[in-house]
Amino acid sequence: MRLILAALLLVLPLAAAHADGHGAGFIVKDSALTVTEAVAKIEAAIEAAPPKLMARIDHGANAQGAGLELGQSVLLVFGAPKVGTPIMQANRMAGLDLPAKILVWDEGGQTKIGYLDPAALGERHGVADAAAKQLGMMAKVLDKLSGAGVE
Repeated sequence: MRLILAALLLVLPLAAAHADGHGAGFIVKDSALTVTEAVAKIEAAIEAAPPKLMARIDHGANAQGAGLELGQSVLLVFGAPKVGTPIMQANRMAGLDLPAKILVWDEGGQTKIGYLDPAALGERHGVADAAAKQLGMMAKVLDKLSGAGVE
């Protein structure tokens, strides 16, 4: 009985971390704004900051164009080479997760804003120590930019 209780105490926190369906390593925020409003505010914040907006991918419109239903879902891709390059120098495979991205989508009438936690990126690619400064800067920027879409 104690073994079962101990196992439950170890597993329940892990299950709770995935209860929202977004998985570990992602930061997801709720926004009171519409998807369109949140995207506009995040894009404006990117334009005012050092990262450069590289792409805006409207997954919802692309799905609709293929005759499929996804709902509103917009991916913003942006980066700053002075931050991302040292991370990729530490491990070139980090380029699969860079440049940084923020996804804004509608989930049952609630606007969500999500991105990969830079700490998870560092762990995934084994660069947490080698690129700690850049990952820290990335975390601050992602928090600020995603926060622009929450207000």
